[in-house]
Amino acid sequence: MITLRFFTFFLAAALLPAQSRNLDIYWIDTEGGAATLIVTPSGQSMLVDTGNPGPDDRDPKRIFEVTKVAGLSKIDILVTTHYHGDHVGGAPALARMIPIGKFYDHGDSIEATNNAQTAKLWEDYQKTSEGKRVVVKPGDKIPLKDVNVTVVTANGEVIAKPINGGGPNEYCKDAQQKDTDKTENGRSTGLLLTYGKFKFLDVGDLTWDREMMLACPVNKVGTVTLFQATHHGFVNGISGAPAMVWAVKPQVVVVNDGPRKGLEGNTFEVIGKIPGIEDVWQVHRALKNDAAHNTQEQLTANLEDTADCKGRWIKASIASDGKFTLTNSRNQFSKSYVAR
Repeated sequence: MITLRFFTFFLAAALLPAQSRNLDIYWIDTEGGAATLIVTPSGQSMLVDTGNPGPDDRDPKRIFEVTKVAGLSKIDILVTTHYHGDHVGGAPALARMIPIGKFYDHGDSIEATNNAQTAKLWEDYQKTSEGKRVVVKPGDKIPLKDVNVTVVTANGEVIAKPINGGGPNEYCKDAQQKDTDKTENGRSTGLLLTYGKFKFLDVGDLTWDREMMLACPVNKVGTVTLFQATHHGFVNGISGAPAMVWAVKPQVVVVNDGPRKGLEGNTFEVIGKIPGIEDVWQVHRALKNDAAHNTQEQLTANLEDTADCKGRWIKASIASDGKFTLTNSRNQFSKSYVAR
């Protein structure tokens, strides 16, 4: 009996760390590209995008370093939102550094036939993902342990019916419309991740016209806790429809911008008008902007231009009760929030 009690005690002690582990999300600096690493409480991983290609493999190396920080020996799932170089370019080199289990994407590239650079990226991606690809459509689930991941946009389409408490959208009245985008941006695979009260929305470089499809006349994704700003902070007004940005009402926005890419024009004003917004975190200080169009320095991971950049990351750690903390790896500054 005593032996059994001790065995039970030690078994419970051994299981405790795994059970109490948080959901972690890392925004890895790819100098205005995208690479978002998600690690679930049980240790399964999903990477969304792989940054830029390059002769020195800068972005894949940065991603690989963060996988080591996260204690990973493989990446279980890679989601490629679309086939532009700053989102898919690092995939071949990264796959040589760390095993990747499955590759999820929106289907074939629509630019490969008329753009030589995109054609090469598409060819390299196909070779890297051969035999491991899964093509998704809106409404599909991505099988990631401990969390619910729903595809809300893919290949130019959006989910048919509202989820996550979505419904009529007051911001659609008189909202500006824009022409249909005909690039890979508009094909972006977008994801809504749910972990208890915590909701995370990442729609890649989804364009204004598709954001409006997602938000008007009905908000189809409901409200979220944390929003990765579309298209690195609404590049060139191609993305960032206020009717969607305001409707999803994130408490926190993370911008995966570069020193001279993203957070352009009136982006900061649009984000600042989100009802109930608590903070904006930036991967980079937007060097072309003044202080009023950047967040606080302590919430910014990289302050330098690309040539001097150390590639610091931002991490969110989310507990099962909805409490979450963001940390800046540059200065170790942390701030905690509670999911509403």
